[in-house]
Amino acid sequence: MNVILIISDTFRRDNLGCYDGNLAYTPSLDRFASEAILFENAYCLSFPTVPNRNDILTGRATFTYKPWSPLGSDEITLQDTLNKAGVLTSLIVDTPHPFAPGFNYQRGFQGWELIRGQEHDRWKTAPSDVKLPCDPGKLRNPYGTVIQYLKNVSWRKHESDYFVARTMQAAIEWLEENYTSRFFLYVDTFDPHEPWDPPKHYVDMFDPDYDGEEVIYPRYDRWKEFLSERELQHCRALYAAEATMVDRWVGLLLERVESLGLMKNTVVIFTTDHGFYLGEHGYIGKSLIRENYHQSIPLYPEVSAIPFIMYVPGAEGRRVKALVQSIDLMPTILDFMGVEIPPTVQGHSLKPLIEGKVDKVRDIAIASPTLSSRGIKVPHPTNRATITDGEWMLIYGSQVERVEGAEMTEMVDSIKRKVAAIEEKPLAPELYHLPDDPGCERNLFEEGHDRAKELHAQFVEFLERCEVPEEHLRFFRYI
Repeated sequence: MNVILIISDTFRRDNLGCYDGNLAYTPSLDRFASEAILFENAYCLSFPTVPNRNDILTGRATFTYKPWSPLGSDEITLQDTLNKAGVLTSLIVDTPHPFAPGFNYQRGFQGWELIRGQEHDRWKTAPSDVKLPCDPGKLRNPYGTVIQYLKNVSWRKHESDYFVARTMQAAIEWLEENYTSRFFLYVDTFDPHEPWDPPKHYVDMFDPDYDGEEVIYPRYDRWKEFLSERELQHCRALYAAEATMVDRWVGLLLERVESLGLMKNTVVIFTTDHGFYLGEHGYIGKSLIRENYHQSIPLYPEVSAIPFIMYVPGAEGRRVKALVQSIDLMPTILDFMGVEIPPTVQGHSLKPLIEGKVDKVRDIAIASPTLSSRGIKVPHPTNRATITDGEWMLIYGSQVERVEGAEMTEMVDSIKRKVAAIEEKPLAPELYHLPDDPGCERNLFEEGHDRAKELHAQFVEFLERCEVPEEHLRFFRYI
């Protein structure tokens, strides 16, 4: 058995018609899902981009022991484990941060190709006179990231020059050269992560009459503080357009997989690391960033609930309600390839679930920024975990009244900032009943306190199993 893993960064679940979404237009992935296993209750685990890749490539709960940081030299990885079993491993990627110089998540792949130029990758130095597409006050890091990005993409002429197109085409070419081998191919594209600048014909599918400023890389903030409703609407259209372009090029890769005869012996997985707020809960982005300060915000379903679609040769397409997470990818891939799962892995193989031998692999799913690491003195209360059993969702952070000293973070873009409580409001736990309130708008924490306590107890048990040190764990022991 071979495995192809496709990650599309920041790909919201409601892009997809197969998840009853209509944000984007996704005929290729919807068709793929009709023949695959679709997990209805999939959640990211460690948040955001870099910790998530650490989850995927180590099978460990990154948020319990390390922040946004390079791959540890002592980590036992998916690629190393497969290499020892005689599997050809390759990585094709345009996602910048985990594979940037020094972060080293490509370590151990027998072959890897990095498509340069995403976000503030210092790739191109010309032209020198690029112009910002809107008022710089509406952009995050306009004179650093946005200017650099515009230099990086100034040469593009055709859709095939865009990042997701180049990445999927490189994956197609790799398959044409290596399809007779026993292989694991990991394809990772940053799209539809911002900056959002897809070809105009995609944007016209969603907002053809817009004639205002192009806010392609918006501040992570309360959107009403710097955008008009019309500009927010266009941001949604830009995002949807880019997600639609992702669907087209992933679809071309899937077509080549089929035409090479690989559907009979290859597991193909499509998923993401997290979603993105496009006005929901008052936010645009996935955290708050102002000047040199960063604050995490709650990971409601728009961010924490992810698409997770898995084609397995011989298995009928169907929908599975069991809770699954990103951390389950490594053991699942190893299990399907007949390779022993290292004892360091904390995720669960989904093979028994797919084969009908079990009806669940976990009782709760957790999504969280880093809560414990060597660099943290006191867990910051703004870094809150999402805990769900599929019916109820608890938003919960460390029970700390005051944090002394400045904790630094590099999330979400490898730029160092101080962790701070930017929003001046009480940080109390929240509880939502998802069947009645999928958008998490009615906080039922007071009336549902007993249910919150049950979810909290399961959360603490998980932290204990992950050996979070008591100096941090003590701030999570009560609710």
